[in-house]
Amino acid sequence: MNPSKRFALVAGETSGDLLAGLLLGGVRQRWPALQSFGIGGPQMAAQGFQAWWPSDKLAVRGYVEVLRHYREIVGIRAQLQQRLLSTDRPDVFIGVDAPDFNLDLEANLKAAGVRTVHFVCPSIWAWRAERVEKIRRSADHVLCIFPFEPELLAQHGIAATYVGHPLANVIPLEPDRVAARAALGLRAEDTVVAILPGSRASEVQYLAQVFFAAAAQLQREHPGIRFVVPAVPALRERIAAAANAAGLGDALQVIPGQSHTALAACDVTLIASGTATLEAALFKRPMVIAYNMNWLSWQIMRRKQLQPWVGLPNILCGEFVVPEYLQDAATPQALARAVLDWLGAPAKIAALQQRFTALHHTLRRDTAQLATDAIEKVLEG
Repeated sequence: MNPSKRFALVAGETSGDLLAGLLLGGVRQRWPALQSFGIGGPQMAAQGFQAWWPSDKLAVRGYVEVLRHYREIVGIRAQLQQRLLSTDRPDVFIGVDAPDFNLDLEANLKAAGVRTVHFVCPSIWAWRAERVEKIRRSADHVLCIFPFEPELLAQHGIAATYVGHPLANVIPLEPDRVAARAALGLRAEDTVVAILPGSRASEVQYLAQVFFAAAAQLQREHPGIRFVVPAVPALRERIAAAANAAGLGDALQVIPGQSHTALAACDVTLIASGTATLEAALFKRPMVIAYNMNWLSWQIMRRKQLQPWVGLPNILCGEFVVPEYLQDAATPQALARAVLDWLGAPAKIAALQQRFTALHHTLRRDTAQLATDAIEKVLEG
C-alpha cells in the first residue's frame, strides 16, 4: 500500500471543521504521509491540513444571506476546482457537509475522473428531498452519521456507509460537570445556563440580542443564576457587545470557544438550532432550541421542510423531547419561561438524560476506522 496520499477536503463552517479534523486524525493513521489541502479551519490545520481558504468563508446560512456572498463563494469554488483539476489533483476529494457548495464541486470533479466522497448525508429526510439526485451524480460514496441514512440512500442507488457520529466518541458518556465548572471558575452549587447563539455571523445577528434579553429576564426571576457563553474567535467581540448591552454584568462570562466545557458545566442550555444541539444531547443536557433568520429565507425553508422538528435531538428521537422556538415564537419571554420550566423539573430532566444516553450509544462507533475503510475502498475503485 502506498502510504503517501493526497486528499482534498472542503469543510464550510465550525461544525464541519470539527468533523473533518476528527476524520483526518484517523485517516493519517492509515496513511502517515498524507497530504491534505483545500478549505478548512483550525481543527483540520491541527492535523496537518493546508487551508487555501479558511472555512469561515463559507459559513453562511439562509437563501438571502447566501445571495449577498454569492459572487465570492462561486469565485472560490471555481478557483478551487481549477486548481484540483490541474496543479493539485488529489487521489480523492472529500466534501464535508456544506452541500450547497460541495455537491456541485463534487459532480464536476467526478466527471473529470476524481473520486469523490461526501461526509455527512444531506438532510434529505428532513427537507429538500429532491437533492438526492444531485447526491447520486456527485458522490462515489457517502459517509453517514445517522444509522437510518444508508438504507435511504440505497433506495436511490447511492453507495453509503454508516460511520457513527464522531462527536459521540469525543464526548464522554458521563460528562464531568464538577471539573468543567472548576475550569470556568463556577461553583458546584451555582445554577448555570449555557448560551450558544451560533457560530455564524448571521445566527449571532438574529439570535444574540434575543438570547441575552431572555437571560436578563431569567436573572430578574432567578437572581443567583450564572451564564456562560462560548464564542468562536471571529464573533467574540460582537457577542460580548450584545451581552454587555443586556446589562448582565458579572453574572455572564463570554469565553473563547470551549463550547464542550460550557455544555458539560451547565444545568440547561439556550441554544441555536444546528450541530451544537446534538452536542448538547450527547452531554445529556436539557435545552431550549431557538432559531431566527431573514424572513424570506424562513418562508422558503419552511415550505421545503418534511418533518415537524428542526432540532437534531428531536429529529433523532422522533418527537419533541426538547422545546423549539422558531422565528416569531422565539421571544425573550418564551425562551426564559422554557429555561425555567427545565430548572424546575428534575424528574423530566432525568428521563431526558436516559433518552440521550441511549442515543449516545447508537451514535458511538469507531468513526475514524469505518470512514477510513470506506475511503480506502473508494480509492481502490
